[in-house]
Amino acid sequence: MNRKVTRQITLGGVKIGGNAPIVVQSMTNTDTRDYEATIEQINGLEEVGCEVVRVAVPDMDAAIAIGRIREKISIPLIADIHFDYRLAIEAMHQGIDGLRINPGNIGERWKVEELVRAAMQRDIPIRIGVNAGSLEKGILQKYGHPTPEALVESAERHINILEAMGFKAIKVSLKASDVMTTIQAYRLFSERFDYPIHIGISEAGPLVSGTVKSAVGLGILLSEGIGDTIRVSLTAEPRQEVIVAYEILKAIGLKERGPHLVSCPTCGRCEIDIIGLAGAVEEMLFSMKKDVKVAVMGCVVNGPGEAREADVGIAGGKGVGIIFRKGKVVKKVSEDKILDALMEEIERL
Repeated sequence: MNRKVTRQITLGGVKIGGNAPIVVQSMTNTDTRDYEATIEQINGLEEVGCEVVRVAVPDMDAAIAIGRIREKISIPLIADIHFDYRLAIEAMHQGIDGLRINPGNIGERWKVEELVRAAMQRDIPIRIGVNAGSLEKGILQKYGHPTPEALVESAERHINILEAMGFKAIKVSLKASDVMTTIQAYRLFSERFDYPIHIGISEAGPLVSGTVKSAVGLGILLSEGIGDTIRVSLTAEPRQEVIVAYEILKAIGLKERGPHLVSCPTCGRCEIDIIGLAGAVEEMLFSMKKDVKVAVMGCVVNGPGEAREADVGIAGGKGVGIIFRKGKVVKKVSEDKILDALMEEIERL
């Protein structure tokens, strides 16, 4: 697949756009004013591969807390700003690396211009984050409802404001909860502009349905070369967003980080607790950065073959498991010792 080469911006030392790798980001769900809890969550997100993190800034106390948060984390920090441009200015005083503004609710043009002037003085990039649920009234009146064209026009209006001021450190997102609306909006935008693009499906839903919607929508966009940063928006613990994002990127060969887990879907031939075992293995692999293929198989049909093709694997039998490493049988262990034996072999790699 051919990625569209967009303009490149720098966010807290991380390159976005151009030929830079796709960047995975998430957003905290802590109260930003509780800086200790927010720092803890961000560090946990970084452990599973989050490369950029965004925090909500609902009031001035939250904006002030950014200073303490910024001191204790090592990945770029973005302030999510709605309604009050002064919160963005305070966040910049506190050392924020980037801003996300919503064109639908910042207000009059002069407020946007004040915000942009402050960002220019500090070389802070701005994401114009268009969302179908909060489009400007005038655009909604023109189009009737949040069409792809409406999302693109909203982005264009604010790009024009920033460009008129000579500001080009711009990233854009055009999100809707409807997958096809989102896809078409990004396609239209990508045809007309070369600014780096942050992709995501807004309000995708809980873990299962949200993962499916995100995998379909983002997978299509990425396969067409659209997307420089990615967030999977889930009604779930934020670490899950990062894990799902990497699984999407790994599935289409765009990013390699951490283990590849292969496990069978279970059937009547399975004679061990493969569901529990696969879940336990997945949990233990979350924070592992090594690129290793692990197979967790439950029966003798495909189990030995998949296990042999993996770096490390198990093929289950009746209450037992055969451990493979690099295609060779290492040992046979009882079911209660499979997990420990498998992780020992992974560590030996």
